[in-house]
Amino acid sequence: MAIKRSGDNPKPAPRGEDLLTAAKTPQEEKSADAAEEKIRPQTLADYIGQKDLKEVLGIVIGAAKARQDPIDHLLLYGPPGLGKTTLSLILAKEMGVNCKITAAPALERPRDITGLLLSLQKGDILFIDEIHRLNRLTEELLYPAMEDYRLDITMGKGDSAKIRSLALAKFTLIGATTKVGSLTAPLRDRFGLIQRLRFYDLEELRRIILRSAQILNAAITADGAETIALRSRGTPRVANRLLKRVRDYAQVKGSSEITSELATAALDLYQVDKRGLDWTDRLLLTTLIEQFQGGPAGLEALAAATGEDRKTIEDVYEPYLLQIGYLNRTPRGRIATRAAYLHLGLTAPFLLDELF
Repeated sequence: MAIKRSGDNPKPAPRGEDLLTAAKTPQEEKSADAAEEKIRPQTLADYIGQKDLKEVLGIVIGAAKARQDPIDHLLLYGPPGLGKTTLSLILAKEMGVNCKITAAPALERPRDITGLLLSLQKGDILFIDEIHRLNRLTEELLYPAMEDYRLDITMGKGDSAKIRSLALAKFTLIGATTKVGSLTAPLRDRFGLIQRLRFYDLEELRRIILRSAQILNAAITADGAETIALRSRGTPRVANRLLKRVRDYAQVKGSSEITSELATAALDLYQVDKRGLDWTDRLLLTTLIEQFQGGPAGLEALAAATGEDRKTIEDVYEPYLLQIGYLNRTPRGRIATRAAYLHLGLTAPFLLDELF
């Protein structure tokens, strides 16, 4: 599968803080890059989590191979960091085809999507991230491409305008979105399979961290992996990011193994608490409680009070706070729950018992 995207005297071993700044040879840098790439699973069997989705995709792959046809167009939706891009690359590898990756904001003009579609070969996968952000003209070009494998191009303007149809190779479009409700009905209905990715449980994250640590040559105990998993917000991307930061901490501190105690110390330094909340999460909850008496408060008011962009609050911070029950959305605005008060070490108002 091809993935296309836009000396004799050994050096003394570095110690302490020098570990982070020590110069690497080209061979060492190449090896490190290869290890980072291997963190992404290469096959469906290696993919940890999303059990039901894996079973569905296994059937889709098997049926398509038996018919020697491309897999049907697929829409994957769910919070960021759950593996939508990884699954697309796995599908391409399992089918033995190429995968071209792009994002909807990059397809500003019709010719941008036209060039991609014309370059696809039979069975190839075109992955479009943030597909809900496609502009109208680009989306309309996709309709005949997805249904009839045909590209309609308008030549000229006004009364002399003509439509020229070009045949396309049979391909698979995989769209990824965090906002499936923002897709237009005509586009959404052209996907043969629509699947949701869920957050990962603690055991799945622990296994992902143990696998990634082995690839990164970072010794870690089972308790150390569990400590990181607990603070990973149910998201593999966050889990791998935290693992790398804990690995750095262990190197600087001269520790040969990531234990639960070391992972706790490292993540406390990075201000990631036991529920995976970072400084901004706690700022959002604290502002809601202290300045708005726990709510309800509107999104615009919270954004102004915290200095954060409203879309960042809505798309990045709120989903996890809602998932763990620290925040509620009501028609009047956001409300901090009793669990949020307890997590921050604050006393919840008596009336909160009547609300929840």
